Amino acid sequence: MLELSGITKSYGTHRVLDDVGFHVASGRLTGFVGGNGAGKTTTMRIILGVLARDGGDVTLEGAPVTAADRRRFGYMPEERGLYPKMRVLDHIVYLARLHGFSKPEAEQRAESLLVELGLGERLQDNIETLSLGNQQRAQIAAALVHDPSVLILDEPFSGLDPLAVDVVAAVLQGRARAGAAVLFSSHQLDVVERLCDDLVIIAGGTIRAAGSRDDLRAQHRSHRYEIVSAGDAGWIRDEPGVEVVSFDGGYAVFDAADGEVAQRVLRRAVAAGDVTSFAPQHPSLAQIFKEVIQ
Repeated sequence: MLELSGITKSYGTHRVLDDVGFHVASGRLTGFVGGNGAGKTTTMRIILGVLARDGGDVTLEGAPVTAADRRRFGYMPEERGLYPKMRVLDHIVYLARLHGFSKPEAEQRAESLLVELGLGERLQDNIETLSLGNQQRAQIAAALVHDPSVLILDEPFSGLDPLAVDVVAAVLQGRARAGAAVLFSSHQLDVVERLCDDLVIIAGGTIRAAGSRDDLRAQHRSHRYEIVSAGDAGWIRDEPGVEVVSFDGGYAVFDAADGEVAQRVLRRAVAAGDVTSFAPQHPSLAQIFKEVIQ
């Protein structure tokens, strides 16, 4: 497990990170979200040792992160950093060789990974001839080719179409299942919500929420419910303490003043006819994000 505690960073009198702390568990995908300038990239660079922290600790399995540990990290920066004149396969082989793999093993690893990322037909193309989305896939391959135990990705889904997002997501999920600790930032909250196991929300250089996706949903659950019944549910509009959000015959979404009001609605619906379903609506990541950064 990678863990940050009490991380601070200032530029002059401006503090950009203030007591930042969270953990990235092995075998899990952790989504790191926040607005522009919130402190995501600065935090990632501190984890990698690219940027010095003013205070706090970065540990791996309970011990301070060393230079040797960081050689087992994989990093994909938001800015593309590949050599544009190199062929795709040659570039990833070159990076694998820098990590100490023999030429045959580097070639096998690079080709297998590029095929997995959907670049099997682009192996001999120069990087500069690829579309932006395919350059992004190649950048991800560069971060993964040495099979890192910790993976730090800054906006990995930027510039990808929906099909490419699914391909990259499957690759990252596979690395997590193999035991890697994966931290990725993204502005695409729907992708983060679908993909991640854990969430960290940062705003103004401070952590506003952190935990498993399900725990955060439970913590921020509103009294919004969905009901589907066989009969007309128009009577819900007249129930005290109820505000109807949407309605269509036997289907309704409503906000209840509290749990007792919701149970009263359910009892009346059961008495009025067959109830197909009745359940609270979980807040989306976008709703949680808006709530905690206010």
